[in-house]
Amino acid sequence: MADNDTQQHDRTEQASAKRLDDARARGQVPRSRELAATAVVISGAATMLIARNYYATNFARLFERGLSVPRTALYDANALPQAVLDALATGLELLAPVAMATIGAAVLGATVLGGWAFSTEALTPDFSRLNPVTGFKRLVSLNGLIELLKALAKFAVVAVIAGLLLWRLSGDFLALGTLTLQEAIGRSAWLGGISLAGLATSLILIAAVDVPFQLWHHHRQLRMTKQEARDELKETEGKPEIRSRIRNLQRSIATRRMMAEVPKADVVAMNPSHYAVALRYDAGKMKAPRVVAKGADLMALQIRRIAEAHNVPIFEHPQFARALYFTSEVGKDISPRLYVAVAQVLTYIYQLTGRTPPGGKARPTAAKGAKAAPKKPVLDIDAELSEPRRRPSKTGGEA
Repeated sequence: MADNDTQQHDRTEQASAKRLDDARARGQVPRSRELAATAVVISGAATMLIARNYYATNFARLFERGLSVPRTALYDANALPQAVLDALATGLELLAPVAMATIGAAVLGATVLGGWAFSTEALTPDFSRLNPVTGFKRLVSLNGLIELLKALAKFAVVAVIAGLLLWRLSGDFLALGTLTLQEAIGRSAWLGGISLAGLATSLILIAAVDVPFQLWHHHRQLRMTKQEARDELKETEGKPEIRSRIRNLQRSIATRRMMAEVPKADVVAMNPSHYAVALRYDAGKMKAPRVVAKGADLMALQIRRIAEAHNVPIFEHPQFARALYFTSEVGKDISPRLYVAVAQVLTYIYQLTGRTPPGGKARPTAAKGAKAAPKKPVLDIDAELSEPRRRPSKTGGEA
C-alpha cells in the first residue's frame, strides 16, 4: 500500500487529452457497478408494477393449465415432455418484458457514466492476475480497503431497508394465502414491485456516493508525473528545438506577409525610428482604419525603407506612433480611442498628397501653388495610450 501511495504522490499532473483517449482505447473508462445495479432494480420494479394485471391473468392461466393435465397424457411418453416445454416457453414469454427492461437498464447504467467503449485489449488474458502475491497486494491496497468499506456500507443500508420493508409489508405477505390464485399473483407482483422500489431507494443513495468517487478515482489513476508529461509533449509536438524552428519559420512567413502590405498603406507613423505603424483605410470595405504592419527598432527601420521606396507618406509623431503601436494588432482596426487622431492625420496626408479623402473632394497640393501647404495637425493623445500595457504579475499586482 505504501508503494502505491508513493507512486500516486509523484503523479501531480492532470491527465492530458491524449492520455484519456489512450485509456479509452484500452477500455479503461469510469464505471459504477452501483449505478448499473440501481438501474436494473428500478426498471424491474417499474415493469412489475405497471404490468401486474397482465402477469396476474397470464400466470394464473399457466398454473391452471399446468395442474389440469389429462390422465391420458400422464401415460403418454411424448405428451408430458411436450407439455413441460410448452409451459417453459409460455413462462419465458411472460418474463420477456422484465428481462428486456432489466437488460436495457443494465446496458444503459453501465454506459451512461463512461460511455460506450470496446477494446480487444481488455479481453487479452493477463496471467499476472493469477499471481497470488499480486492478488494479495491488491487486497491490502487502498483500493481494496475502499471496496471493503463500500461493500459493508452497502450491506448495512440494504439490510436496514429490507428489514423495514418486511416489517411494514408482513401483513400483506401473510394475507396472500387467503386470496384466489389470480388475485394472489397480482398482489405478489405489486408487493415485489414495491419491495424492489424500496430497495432501489437505498441503492440510489449508494450510487450517488459511488458515481463521484469513480470519476475521481478514474482521473486519479490516470494522473501523470512531470516526466511523463514532458515525454508526451515531446512525442506529440516534437523536440523543443524542432518546435522553436517551426515558430521561427512561422514568424518569418508572417513578417514577409506583413511587409508585403506596407506598399499598400496610406501612411506610416514613426517615432521617428524606434516604432513604426502602417495604416490603410478603404471607406468602402473597412469600418475604421486598419493596421497592416508594425514593428520596433530594426523592424521599424525596415518598414520605413519599404515605405520610402514605394512613396508611402511618413508621418513622424512620437506619441502618436507609440499609441498606435501599443494599442493595435496587425490585421485589426485601430483602437476607437484613436479615431479622432487618425482621422486628423489621414486628412492631413490626403491634403498633402492631393488625394481625395473618403466622402470629400480633392484639394490641390502646395506644389501646384493653389494653396499653401497644409499645417501639421496638433494631436491630443492620451499619455496612457503611448505606454506599454502592463500585464498582471503572478503575485496579483502589475508587472
